[in-house]
Amino acid sequence: MIQELMHDPIFLAQKSERATQEDLQVAKDLLDTLIANRENCVGMAANMIGVRKRIIVFDNDGEYMTMFNPEILKKSGAYDTEEGCLSLLGGPRKTKRFQTIKVQYQTESFATRVKTFTGWTAQIIQHEIDHCDGVLI
Repeated sequence: MIQELMHDPIFLAQKSERATQEDLQVAKDLLDTLIANRENCVGMAANMIGVRKRIIVFDNDGEYMTMFNPEILKKSGAYDTEEGCLSLLGGPRKTKRFQTIKVQYQTESFATRVKTFTGWTAQIIQHEIDHCDGVLI
């Protein structure tokens, strides 16, 4: 079900808790909300719909992907960029990102995976993991 977006910076600045199998519906709602906002958004974290769980969804080169409990294990190729965010008012903000990241996460069946991402997809994932960590750009 499509959910309302959270805009409260105090809520968004709180770290999210680990997701469990009881949070599968949250992931579905998050994906529904991302798809409903696809014209203006390429990724979302659960706190953006008011749920403090480590769940992110994003456009992975044209295919939507869901990650539970994502953690960046390795990063390289730092660069400066600007990003916007549906949950934050105002225009784009400056931030530092990495060209290549290695991420450990869990699938919807909670199997652990490790995968390397580069470029635009890596940037999206970093933004959403920041949300899980309570980091606002």
